[in-house]
Amino acid sequence: MYNTGMDMRDIKPARPTPPKAPTPAAVASVVPASETTSPEAPRTEPLPEPSFLATAKRFVSHHLLTLGFVFGFIVDNLTLNRVDQLFDNVLLAAYVVLAMSSMLLLYAGAADKLPEWLNARARRFAPFVMQYAFGGLLSGMLIFYGRSGAWTASWPYLAVIILAIYGNETIKDRATRLIYNLAILFIGLFSYVVLVVPVLTKLMGPWIFIGSGLVAVMLMYGFMRLLNRIIPRFIELQLRAIIIALGMVYVGFNFLYFSNMIPPIPLSLKEAGIYHFVAKFENDTYQVKYEPGPWWQFWKDSDSTIHPLPGESVFCYAEVFAPTSFNIDVVHVWEFKDPEEGWTERSRISYPIAGGSDGGYRGYSLVNNYENGTWRCSVETERGQVIGRETFTVDTTAPVTELVTEIR
Repeated sequence: MYNTGMDMRDIKPARPTPPKAPTPAAVASVVPASETTSPEAPRTEPLPEPSFLATAKRFVSHHLLTLGFVFGFIVDNLTLNRVDQLFDNVLLAAYVVLAMSSMLLLYAGAADKLPEWLNARARRFAPFVMQYAFGGLLSGMLIFYGRSGAWTASWPYLAVIILAIYGNETIKDRATRLIYNLAILFIGLFSYVVLVVPVLTKLMGPWIFIGSGLVAVMLMYGFMRLLNRIIPRFIELQLRAIIIALGMVYVGFNFLYFSNMIPPIPLSLKEAGIYHFVAKFENDTYQVKYEPGPWWQFWKDSDSTIHPLPGESVFCYAEVFAPTSFNIDVVHVWEFKDPEEGWTERSRISYPIAGGSDGGYRGYSLVNNYENGTWRCSVETERGQVIGRETFTVDTTAPVTELVTEIR
């Protein structure tokens, strides 16, 4: 049975049941075995090995919550597309509502505060529905936040998903289970509100993030008021632990944002690369030139190692997606990895982008003063949040004469 974290004072007392008269079978069960079993009775055969279906059924029953979590992750990967599309936002909002309602039903059923026919069903099915909503919500955030920045900048959400699965498998204590559920819900709710508010307002920045966080706090407070009506005694006993857990989530999000460790939702990098040459034509197409790769490297469409000719520039090309009617400046930051000082900035070039295109707003920058070694071109917001990054090597000792030309 799912461990709900209930306090016994939140559960209605059951009606006393009058004792029943012992049945003949019950009377017979107290007769000594020597008086009912023949000494010539055959030995009991060993039980057969469990079948594959029985093993699979036992595995599913033991890991039902984690399977529901993973199922939500799979659905997101098949359905989510653009952060500003109505279907995507309705689906994410539905996950939030589903997670909250299933949690309320679970604890209402455990406290016997639903109609008698619904209590057992709520205790049985609500945990799976809740974990499905958690999985869908967190994986949706991982998808959009992963698209919005380099995967190295999306590690907080990957860590949260791993911890959520670990918690499903290991947390058995009633109090810890409830606090865990509330923390996962607040992480998903906070992530969603921070995602959707910039899409609706067409604005982004520190004040938008702070305002979005306060909206998430108010929504969570309203949910806690409803949950407190269902299990008031337990909420009262665990109130301090709940406040600490939710407070840590709130502080953690703000720390990650203001240290530029959260990707710049709702922007996302569609494509980026390093080239020998980039030019824009009047019909809004771009010409790019890069070095051909070996025959087996058929996927190569930019340069990870570039061999520029004397006097030639090195180009960084990027396609940045932004929601419709969303206007903002992006910055190309060129850095060289100095053997002694590490990454040192060599150039910073900004340009405005306009949202709405499926392929993203395209732009490029270039540098003329370079030296051999490791470089990187980071596509960032004005406040330093990394949308995407290309790391490459410059080698002028072996210039190439043959280049591939593409129109994009």
